[in-house]
Amino acid sequence: MTTITTKDGVSLFYKDWGPKTAQPIFFHHGWPLCSDDWDAQMLFFLAKGYRVIAYDRRGHGRSNQVWDGHDMDHYAADVDAVVTHLDLKNAVHIGHSTGGGEAVCYVARHGKGRVAKLVIIGAVPPIMVKTPEYPDGLPIEVFDGFRKALADNRAQFYVDVPSGPFYGYNRPEAVVHQGVIQNWWRQGMMGGAKAHYDGIKAFSETDFTADLKSVDVPTLVMHGDDDQIVPIAASALLSVKLLKQGVLKVYEGYDHGMCTSHADVINTDLLAFIEG
Repeated sequence: MTTITTKDGVSLFYKDWGPKTAQPIFFHHGWPLCSDDWDAQMLFFLAKGYRVIAYDRRGHGRSNQVWDGHDMDHYAADVDAVVTHLDLKNAVHIGHSTGGGEAVCYVARHGKGRVAKLVIIGAVPPIMVKTPEYPDGLPIEVFDGFRKALADNRAQFYVDVPSGPFYGYNRPEAVVHQGVIQNWWRQGMMGGAKAHYDGIKAFSETDFTADLKSVDVPTLVMHGDDDQIVPIAASALLSVKLLKQGVLKVYEGYDHGMCTSHADVINTDLLAFIEG
């Protein structure tokens, strides 16, 4: 496997496909998945002549199942370690859900001079949990429920999430794809329970306001208005107002997992933004 080791000794798995001279696109996956969740995008952009890179976050996928460092500070630093190792420049960073928060942190804190554009899709910023500053966030009890479900029966929890709200399969008109559900479960169970448990705090309680304000590259904010995991009113509609060069694109009726469920539309729009 292709890996690098971080300063604190964590082995991170990554994929690096395509010509080294081509413009790089770096993909940041969501919780509790891994780089495999970007298959549809990586194959699409590879065929378009781009260099595509994706890594497994610490504790996820094929990276080390370490017990600590499961927070946005470490996530962003880990991305920087991969980017520096590969010496990526003029890169486009694309993050989904938790990976959207990670991408914002990386670009704001480490990406100066290396990043061309940013895309966040169904992303968790500016903050998911309800706070005095963000009263429309979700109550902490929602995330306590996630933690309990994970600790009680992670395997079943990782069936229930993709079978229901993640891909909108709980909607009456939904066409359910069992392979998609099984692939979500497979990716989730590859990772470590401790990393996933701590990751709930990272994606729900991190306040990305300052990082969003610091991002100085063109940024596309993509979100489905039927996203049942990251409600659009408490995320994308607020994030775009904090970005210096933010553009919002809302997808009517689309679910949280729209990079998979509507890959053809998402890929086309990503390409238009990257080449625009």
